[in-house]
Amino acid sequence: MNEEQRYLFDLFGFLHLKAVLTPEQLSAAAAAADRYIDGAAEDRPPEFKANGKGHAHGFAFDRALEQLVFLPAVWPIVLELTNGKPMLASGTLMVDDPAIPSEAGPLHCARDDYGFESARYEVRHDRIYCDDFVVFPYLDDVHPGDGGLLVLPGSHKSEFDRPRHLFSNGLIEDEVPQGILNITPAAGDAIVMPECMTHGILPWKPTDRRRRMLVLRYRPHHRQAGPIPDAVIQRLAPETRELVESAHYTHRKDIAGKVRVELG
Repeated sequence: MNEEQRYLFDLFGFLHLKAVLTPEQLSAAAAAADRYIDGAAEDRPPEFKANGKGHAHGFAFDRALEQLVFLPAVWPIVLELTNGKPMLASGTLMVDDPAIPSEAGPLHCARDDYGFESARYEVRHDRIYCDDFVVFPYLDDVHPGDGGLLVLPGSHKSEFDRPRHLFSNGLIEDEVPQGILNITPAAGDAIVMPECMTHGILPWKPTDRRRRMLVLRYRPHHRQAGPIPDAVIQRLAPETRELVESAHYTHRKDIAGKVRVELG
């Protein structure tokens, strides 16, 4: 992370990285996402199935999506936040589609759901450590008023539990309360956010546009590995297979020594 990113991430609890996908990457990833979303279920391997908005293991469906796991602008941030011990725990393709009714997602975070010890965020030796965070590469533009991601800036470091009656009892369906931010990335942007950050979802309002994005969850590799089936792992490039593996906290993966990772 550079000095500016480190300051803003620590202050607000998220980074909005602009144009981190090249036009070629964006076009290929969007086309691959559509093949997954619009393809017949019987034509896909059984591990790739939709459950509402979520399309399981979407990062592994096509190399054009898989390469977004190692985006050059994001990879150094992944290395810093995991203290050089990265693991990809999961990678779902999420879709808001005008043809499917959209509902608000209530405000939540790991600490709300699982307790204060479930997610760590701390600064040590002038570096940020975060043991559960998400990267969202966006494949579509989100404009003000469209809906989508909500965050409560600064909540990743709150020393107090959030009173549940605040912010419309945590369920925001229309007007965004003061203090809450609706992030509106452009296609090709990425959001980086710790799981201890309070966040939610506004209903998707456009009637003629989708919102497609990957939800890439990273952790230090000594934490519990994610629910990625062996059949999905076997589809991956060697570099990505190494990334999804868990390891002892004293281990150093080869990919952690690479500033830029190219898929073999």
